[in-house]
Amino acid sequence: MPKTMRAAVFAGPGRIQLREKPVPEVGPLDALVRVTTTTICGTDVHILRGEYPVAEGLTIGHEPVGVVERLGSAVKGYKEGQRVVAGAITPSGTSNACLCGFCSQDGAGTAHGWKPLGGWRFGNTIDGCQAEYVLVPDAMANLAPVPDGLADEQVLMCPDIMSTGFGGAESGGVRIGDTVAVFAQGPIGLCATAGARLMGATTVIGVERVPERMEAARGLGADHVVDFGREDPVEAVRRLTDGRGVDVAIEALGTQATFEASLRVLRPGGTLSSLGVYSSDLRIPLDAFAAGLGDHRIVTTLCPGGKERMRRLMAVIASGRVDLRPLVTHRFPLERIEEAYDLFANQRGGVLKVAITP
Repeated sequence: MPKTMRAAVFAGPGRIQLREKPVPEVGPLDALVRVTTTTICGTDVHILRGEYPVAEGLTIGHEPVGVVERLGSAVKGYKEGQRVVAGAITPSGTSNACLCGFCSQDGAGTAHGWKPLGGWRFGNTIDGCQAEYVLVPDAMANLAPVPDGLADEQVLMCPDIMSTGFGGAESGGVRIGDTVAVFAQGPIGLCATAGARLMGATTVIGVERVPERMEAARGLGADHVVDFGREDPVEAVRRLTDGRGVDVAIEALGTQATFEASLRVLRPGGTLSSLGVYSSDLRIPLDAFAAGLGDHRIVTTLCPGGKERMRRLMAVIASGRVDLRPLVTHRFPLERIEEAYDLFANQRGGVLKVAITP
């Protein structure tokens, strides 16, 4: 077992660097996983740009697929050499938030307040998985065995974007026969499109302008794709719904423009399901909000995590009901991760997701 490993760390705004770090020590409830495939998320780009604060020297990344290398003394039900995934969100399973059913917000309430996003630890509050090894906390709550016959790239989207995108459709309460608009067809939006279809939506409208993403949206179940570079998306969605508006609008980019447009296309009593990571305050227009009297719902979702969530998502993959392998458009070894960040952050070459292989 090596004593050190290569890891991609946050070295300050605009800089992700590959460095040597010690291989983590394994505590009683932990598991050390040798990472076989991981990827870069849009949230990692927010970190890179200094838009989301993390400690300098922290290993980035929260989407691991790998093999159990070492188990903590109290971990039961797993074995070394087993292929596993761990969600981007790694709940303890015992906090107030977990016991209220919101594992993503795993954090303890105190007299001094409550810290949201507490379940997101990889690459946020502890070292993440863009490295040769990652330490998975609370392993019995978070490790999910990969079914035989599924390749790394088939399950690579499960830890984050599949769980997040599907979560947007679930939180939005999509029902059989619904009409759903998904604003932005990046990786999260594409998974929201697929999730809305699986939830029973009979009309799914994607909003995008990048040709490769528009085509990917059609492949994942969008019935219509509006090119917002050519026409006003609100007017287009209204036209496609004969003026009724949509039952659910899923916002998957994190900008004022897409949030506002999502609100404007809702039918009375419709739901805006927000998945975006916002970098500044949002404004809610009075007319779009119907002065607060439109019976609208606005809901937010942080990627659901934990081993049961991962098991369910991998069951969807194994069933053949959705195939997310086409989202992997580029592949890099770990030693070229700075190049991968440059490509992904600047959205060149039709990139959707990159696979990183230590």
